[in-house]
Amino acid sequence: MQMLWNWYTVDSCFISSTWRITSKGKFAGSCIGVVCLVIALEFLRRLQREYDAYLVKQHRMRNAQIHSSVHEKGSDIGHLMDIEANGVGKNDSNRVQVTSKSPAPGPAADLKSQRLVPTVFQQAIRALIHMLQFAVAYFIMLLAMYYNGYIIISIIIGAYLGAFIFSWEGIQITDA
Repeated sequence: MQMLWNWYTVDSCFISSTWRITSKGKFAGSCIGVVCLVIALEFLRRLQREYDAYLVKQHRMRNAQIHSSVHEKGSDIGHLMDIEANGVGKNDSNRVQVTSKSPAPGPAADLKSQRLVPTVFQQAIRALIHMLQFAVAYFIMLLAMYYNGYIIISIIIGAYLGAFIFSWEGIQITDA
């Protein structure tokens, strides 16, 4: 393995002895593959944000239903509530635990002080996405450690394209 900056194309070897470049076409394919790998990393990062936003949206919808139900019945809910993923009182395996800093959530409760604790299944999905991000990022780091200029340029191009595609989100504007 070459540990100095290099511009080798043919007869380069990456990650394992089976990834040996024997032609310029294979090297070009490797560079395109590296670009796609970095784009996949940006996709996984976006997937994590979208999944977390989905969990928060689910929580807010259930919370709004609970608050409207409590308001209609005139009931009082204590400090800790168990809200289920498919509504109240259906299936204990999909519970989401919500803790509130206010003693009795209601219309006047500060929704910003609530904290969503994912279910075991939801956290397993979040951990799986994180694990995939970690593995892909580590693989990209190993490729960069070959100090091949073309591979590093491919990583940079992939980062640009991935961010362009998967970071195209609305920007929150708040009045100060």
